[in-house]
Amino acid sequence: MTQHPYTSVWSDLAQTEFSQGYIQAGPYRTRYLHAGDSSKPTLIAMHGITGHAEAYVRNLQPLSEHFDVWAIDFIGHGYSTKPEHPLEIKHYIEQLLGFMDAIGVEKAYLTGESLGGWVTAQFAIDYPEKVERIFLNTMGGTMANPVVMERLYTLSMEAAKDPSWDRVKTRLEWLMADPSMVTDDLIRTRQAIFQQPGWLKACEANMALQNPETRKRNMLTDEALAQIKVPALVLWTTKDPSGPVDEGRRIAGLIPNSELAIMENCGHWPQYEDPATFNKIFLDFMLAR
Repeated sequence: MTQHPYTSVWSDLAQTEFSQGYIQAGPYRTRYLHAGDSSKPTLIAMHGITGHAEAYVRNLQPLSEHFDVWAIDFIGHGYSTKPEHPLEIKHYIEQLLGFMDAIGVEKAYLTGESLGGWVTAQFAIDYPEKVERIFLNTMGGTMANPVVMERLYTLSMEAAKDPSWDRVKTRLEWLMADPSMVTDDLIRTRQAIFQQPGWLKACEANMALQNPETRKRNMLTDEALAQIKVPALVLWTTKDPSGPVDEGRRIAGLIPNSELAIMENCGHWPQYEDPATFNKIFLDFMLAR
């Protein structure tokens, strides 16, 4: 196992001028991390299932040099509102619409990892006039692999029922090509979220998309992907636990105005595992004219 120098969420953010706060996005109180200013184009970054805004702590500073960056906690996740019903893609889209309205932007650049990519793609289909470009990072919503779904459900629910150090650590290790990337600080950051009163109920709600029937009605069909008109970059990794590189290639082939990028030796959190490579790919694409 690789030995990494000790890092923490705070050391990742130490030289970043940022704020953390809450904003009322329609009916949903939404937590955010914000870096940049309104003179720059708006970028909204969205995390994966059972994740939180800290997924982007290693990207905020470099991306905020070019964008007004908002990394949000989805509803049912992090410290945002926890609705007491199963969460489907339409609910996350309602939150995103409310968030854009609350920060006063008509149009934004969007990036999403896993579930965040699924929401990003569907939002670009439903509201193309509100989107500049999209960056789909190991996105969900195109596959329904029972083995992956069961593994994700089991790890998440075990950590929700018993948010012990080891269970939270195991859940985070699923994300990484190199499990030693999971630092004590990252474990504690997520453990605090999982230890919130009512987290078990919230986790059941946000795990709804691992239910085969619910997932089926929310999935991005080939026909839906073909409707995406905005420029898109599909990023996949060589060690993604949710599906093979071929799936990223297939998705990129279906979206009309898209590019494919492949990152080596990363799993499901490439923006955290290899931020220098990720940030370069991201900025090269998002700033292209």
